[in-house]
Amino acid sequence: MGSRKLIQPSIPASHVLPPNPTTVKMMKLQPANHSNPIRFGFWSHSCVRAAEKSCELLGGGAAAAEEEVITVEGYRTAAQIKETLFAALQGINRGIFGVPSAKKAEIEELVELLESQNPTPKPTQCLEKVAGSWKLIYSTITILGSKRTKLGLRDFITLGDFFQSINVAEGKAVNMIKFSAKGLNLLSGQLTIDASFKIASESRVDISYNKSVITPEQLMNVFRKNYDLLLGIFNPDGWLEIT
Repeated sequence: MGSRKLIQPSIPASHVLPPNPTTVKMMKLQPANHSNPIRFGFWSHSCVRAAEKSCELLGGGAAAAEEEVITVEGYRTAAQIKETLFAALQGINRGIFGVPSAKKAEIEELVELLESQNPTPKPTQCLEKVAGSWKLIYSTITILGSKRTKLGLRDFITLGDFFQSINVAEGKAVNMIKFSAKGLNLLSGQLTIDASFKIASESRVDISYNKSVITPEQLMNVFRKNYDLLLGIFNPDGWLEIT
């Protein structure tokens, strides 16, 4: 099977994307309702604590990475790779509505380069590094053509931020996808998906869908006819490999 990729940073909702992100977490997700896996990664404010310990995914925070000399493809440090990657992700709206093939290839090359520097070969043995709140910045999941039209994502509905909250102690993950609808007094709401996970190997966890809801009710009414389509796009059921 092939791979689809997401890259997610995470910061408190009140913050803006900093110019020099320090924490990155890459993963591959195989949803139960998709034939191809999705590859994705994150950086997170909540993982700064791990960065300070010089022990986090994909080269750690700036404090750790700056001291680590990496001579791969002309890059001296993992921090430089991350800086180039985040620059490449600017202006493409997370890739949700499609990315030119050249840009996609550039991003994937940088992701693979960063993955090659992963200092955490057995990530499920230290899942505390993925705990916290994360924000999506890139995905190879796309909403194109008739799907985008049916969901009203061309004119009527605006797709907002994607957040994921991971509770390692309880083995729970909550995905939140924000929306705003024009013509409804700029009504804002979100799709919330609750899932559970359990360790399957040294790098993989199995994901089980629990429940989902759209709030407020007025927004649910907008999506009701195509709710299965919407859930089919964002349903996390399957397995997830931390790379």
